[in-house]
Amino acid sequence: MTTDKIVEVGYGKVARVRIGKGLPLAYIGGPCAIESRDHTFRMAEAIGEICRKLDMPWIFKACYDKDCRSAADSFHGVGLEEGLRILADVRDAFGVPVVSDFSDPAWGPATGEVCDLVQVPAYLCRQTSVLRAAAKTGRPVHLKKGQFMSPWNMKNSVRKLESFGCVGTILADRGTFFGYNMLVNDMTCFPIMARTGCPVCFDATHSIQMPTSMGNVSGGQREFIPALVRAAVACGIQALFMETHDNPPKALSDPNTVLDLKHLEFVLAQAKRVHETRLSLLQEFGEDNVHTGH
Repeated sequence: MTTDKIVEVGYGKVARVRIGKGLPLAYIGGPCAIESRDHTFRMAEAIGEICRKLDMPWIFKACYDKDCRSAADSFHGVGLEEGLRILADVRDAFGVPVVSDFSDPAWGPATGEVCDLVQVPAYLCRQTSVLRAAAKTGRPVHLKKGQFMSPWNMKNSVRKLESFGCVGTILADRGTFFGYNMLVNDMTCFPIMARTGCPVCFDATHSIQMPTSMGNVSGGQREFIPALVRAAVACGIQALFMETHDNPPKALSDPNTVLDLKHLEFVLAQAKRVHETRLSLLQEFGEDNVHTGH
C-alpha cells in the first residue's frame, strides 16, 4: 500500500505550507508571468488579503521566463536574474513561499536558491535533464502532467525525481489534449495520480485553455473555471493552482485564461467549502475504497 506523503513548502522566515491528505486546501497562484516589480507586489498584496480573509494557506506563483509561448515575439518574462530578485523581495515583504517555472536545467540552481517550490512545465514532465535539475535544487517540485500523458504514467516521472533525491513532489493536472485546440479534464486522474503517494493539484486556468486556437495565441473558456474547480476539489485534490490577474485583457501572458482577480475570493471560498465538506464526509462514511480490494 502506498504511503501518503506530506509536502512542506517554505524555508527561512516565510510561512510554511503543508500539502497532503487531510490537510487544508492550499492555493498556488498569481500572474502567469512577472510583468514588473510594482505589478507583482500589487498582486501579491491583493491575493494575500483574500487568502488571509479565507484562512487559506497559499503560495505566490509568477514566472520569470515563459519559455513555452506560441510566438517568438510574445512576452516571455523579465528574465532569470530580475525575476528572482522580485520573487525574493515578495518572500521578504509578505512572508509567503514563492514558485516559478524553470525550463532549462541551467536555471535550476539559481531558481532553487530563491524559490520555495520549483515548477516543471507540463511539456517537460518527462524531460530527464529538467527533472534531475529540479530534484537537485533541494526544494519540493510541482510537476504538471503533460497534456499528452496518461495519469498512470506520471508515476515514471515521480520515480525519476525520487531517484535524483527529490524532497517532495506535487502532481498537477492541467487538462489532456482532446483533438486539436481543445483540452478535457478526466477527474479520475486525481485518485489515479494519488496512488503514487504524492499530493495532487488541479491547474484550473490552464485546463480551460484552447491551445493556440487563435493562430499564435491560446484562447480560453474561463467561464468554466468555477465548475471545474468544484469538481476537482470534490475528487480529492490537496492544492488548487489558478493564475490570476487584475486586468486580464492587458495581461502580458495568457490573457484569455487567467482568472480575473475580482472573482478569486468567490472561487476560493467555494473550493474551501467543498474541500471541508469532503473531509467531513470521509470522516463520517470512511475512505473511498469501493471495489479496490480493501
